[in-house]
Order: sequence, then C-alpha cells, then structure tokens
Amino acid sequence: MVDRADINGVLAQMRELRAQAQQGVRQIDMPNPVGQPNQVEKTQQSEFGDLLKMAIDQVNNHQTEASRLRTAYEQGDPSVDLPQVMIQAQKASVSFQAMTQVRNRLVSAYEDIMNMAI
Repeated sequence: MVDRADINGVLAQMRELRAQAQQGVRQIDMPNPVGQPNQVEKTQQSEFGDLLKMAIDQVNNHQTEASRLRTAYEQGDPSVDLPQVMIQAQKASVSFQAMTQVRNRLVSAYEDIMNMAI
C-alpha cells in the first residue's frame, strides 16, 4: 500500500515545479485612474533553455535516486524497504515519460514551424 506521506511529497514537488516555472512570467500593472500607461514590472526571468535544463536535471536526479535505492535494497541495506524502492522507480519512470512527451511536442512544434509557408 502506498504511504500517504509519499503521495503528499510527490504533490508538493509538482507544486514546487509549477511555482518555479511561473517565476519567469512578467507582471503587468493595471492603468491607474490618472491615465498613465501600463507599466511592466521587471522580474527575474528564466530562459526557456534554463527551465528545460532544470527539468532534465530533475528527471536525472529521480533516476539516479531510484538506481541508488535499488542497489541498496539488493545489497540488503536494512534502512531501505521495497515500497520505497518501487515508489522511487515509479517517480523516475513517470518523470521520464513526461519528459519524453515534452520532447515529442517540441519536435512536433518545430516541424510545424519549419513547414510553414513564408
């Protein structure tokens, strides 16, 4: 049976990733009653490449951790139990599949742009 704390941990990680992805979004102030134009507030902006690299690094971290836990379990480490190993393996698998889907979408978008008539 899956431990509730593990599910909450995964949900917390997903929320953290979403918050990190939204940090690069600029905020626009509404015009004030005096009629001044909108002002764009400068924020720390992340490049798309940086966000993609961060996501790939997290997938790699999940896979590395799953491999480490699997090896520790196989060697008989008493602090590692089977549900822990299986949950981490599933996290690694799901994150890799999600990254593969993102890659497929990016390639598809690139092909669509390349096939556009000028």
